[in-house]
Amino acid sequence: MSKSHVLVVGGAGYIGSHISKMLAQSGYEVLVLDNLSSGFRDAVRYGQLIEGDLADQSLLEQVFSKERIDAVLHFAALSQVSESMCEPARYYRNNVANTQNLLDSMLRHDVRRFIFSSTAAILGEPEYTPIDEDHPQRPINPYGRTKRMVEEMLADYDQAYGLRSVSLRYFNAAGADPGGELGERHDPESHLIPLVLQAASGRLKNIAIYGNDYPTSDGTCVRDYIHVWDLCSAHLLALEHLMADGESAAYNLGNGKGFSVQEVIDTARKVTGQSIPVVLQGRRSGDPGILVADSQKARQELGWQQRFAELETIISHAWEWEQKKGSLW
Repeated sequence: MSKSHVLVVGGAGYIGSHISKMLAQSGYEVLVLDNLSSGFRDAVRYGQLIEGDLADQSLLEQVFSKERIDAVLHFAALSQVSESMCEPARYYRNNVANTQNLLDSMLRHDVRRFIFSSTAAILGEPEYTPIDEDHPQRPINPYGRTKRMVEEMLADYDQAYGLRSVSLRYFNAAGADPGGELGERHDPESHLIPLVLQAASGRLKNIAIYGNDYPTSDGTCVRDYIHVWDLCSAHLLALEHLMADGESAAYNLGNGKGFSVQEVIDTARKVTGQSIPVVLQGRRSGDPGILVADSQKARQELGWQQRFAELETIISHAWEWEQKKGSLW
């Protein structure tokens, strides 16, 4: 049987580059489309890179006309919450309008399997935790609203055109390729674990803790960190579900247990052997005390299982990458 061909949009980024590797290792033929606005050319190690933007409809037409594509995985969103508050037009244009360009190109070429990189930001302030798929969706920023709009669009495209999709709502992706080949490289970096490790390696002077008076065990915020490789395995299972003509669905993806900011720092100190200076600052507005996912639906329906659920393992893989990546900048 011939290999299935998949288009990974945003495959030069953090999660897109990891899933491209996993897909290639699993026997898929991978094609990457990325405008390299936040991704890296050298991160595309699995599959051919086409440099281009989803706003370019003629390019999309060329790609779908020229290449055999059985399914599309979409990671090419802008994702900075604070930036979305200041530049909402940019977010609606890229995350919503450009995604519609992609979906319409798929339909014109009879490609009807789509994996969407969604986010816990569609849920808004948590009403309860752990957070399952029945939780109300009340996003509190343009970034979250753009992702919710695409999920709604996908439901309509399924009903009207038979385009099947799986939306995967991430909590906090973390860690790095267990093989040491790929990792997290954002500029600027906003995620806690890589920032803590930059402080450990000396690239940052210290790490800030925003508030230590939350109703948690040590007063610092609790978040759900899911290893990027476990996140990718859920995408692979979702793709296999669609390739077997499965129905459209949405899943919350997280570790299922929370780790506090202080716990992350303490574990990083243990892993790295560095002191990691800390500066205490006031709470940031809009930061809930606890955000943890309930991922039972993905376990039950997709058969998803985690391999790297321990915080020490997540940080160890990220630390290996942090020590390597200085030469990549």
